[in-house]
Amino acid sequence: MNLEMHAVKIDIPDGCNLILGQTHFVKTVEDLYEIMVATVPKARFGIAFTEASGPCLIRTEGNDDELIHSCVTSMQAIGAGHVFCIVMGDAFPINVLNPIKNCPEVCQIYCATANPLQVIVASTDKGWGVVGVIDGFPPKGVETDADRNERRAMLRKMGYKR
Repeated sequence: MNLEMHAVKIDIPDGCNLILGQTHFVKTVEDLYEIMVATVPKARFGIAFTEASGPCLIRTEGNDDELIHSCVTSMQAIGAGHVFCIVMGDAFPINVLNPIKNCPEVCQIYCATANPLQVIVASTDKGWGVVGVIDGFPPKGVETDADRNERRAMLRKMGYKR
């Protein structure tokens, strides 16, 4: 058996966030659509899901053609089955992560990010599978008191803390 590792760069549209995860059933794409519209009704989003059996199609849903296309491009580059991608604008992952995690078909979340993203994929003679992700940049130091105060103020300004 031949095993190779690949780093796949994923482009996230400006001003958007991406959620990447593993799932196991074609029903996922419609369930994720319902979660998005019920949780953040004004969000713009695209969803793509890669089947791992049968016709092995990339299934799509969403309300923004550009973001759907972004998801499809990401799924084509990753090339693994049973993976889903959601690209969202006018919403943040924190608003939808718990409902997505509670979706019965969702096995795991690899990342939720707006950072530069690489997906580490392993390939064998059977196909490709996601091993993990490289999300953003390495740490540059430890926060100071001033950094901590700035973080706390930002979270309160955004309405996530009181």
